[in-house]
Amino acid sequence: MTDADSARALLCDDLARVAAGDRAALKAVYDRTSAKLFGVCFRIVKDRESAEDVLQEVYLKVWHRAARFDRERASPITWLCAIARNSAIDWRRTSERRLEDPDELIQTAFADVASTDENMVDHEGRMLLAQCLDTLEEHQHHSIRAAFFDGYTYAELAERASVPLGTMKSWVRRGLERLKRCIDHG
Repeated sequence: MTDADSARALLCDDLARVAAGDRAALKAVYDRTSAKLFGVCFRIVKDRESAEDVLQEVYLKVWHRAARFDRERASPITWLCAIARNSAIDWRRTSERRLEDPDELIQTAFADVASTDENMVDHEGRMLLAQCLDTLEEHQHHSIRAAFFDGYTYAELAERASVPLGTMKSWVRRGLERLKRCIDHG
């Protein structure tokens, strides 16, 4: 067994103990993963203090969701990174929503496609998502990836693409509609 396999097995065991309500196990998970998960949060949130707040939310979610972790479906660090990424993206969207009201279809379509932890860590789901993303027009593909995987706001995407905000939202909305159809038939 390699060091990586041992570390993975130990983290799996710790998550099982967290699921059973063991606070010491949660501290062990935190000690082993907080630097990596902070990096995931910071990359999306782009503010140290906010990333720290998001990281705290991540470990609260881990505490409440540890029983959902399935070592047969994903590595523990992949599962934890998905929670961190989703939490940071949610934080960005909530912050953006204070400034503008995003299109409800965009939120619900993406929630159906990829925002659940299970879909994000499920290998087949990731493969289908990647295949379906490749069927989109290039501007839709890049806009959706940047918005949902890198945490860019619609305003930031519109500025980067030199298009009006409404155009960017339309690109993403139409792309998500196609993505959802592709996944539903995949």
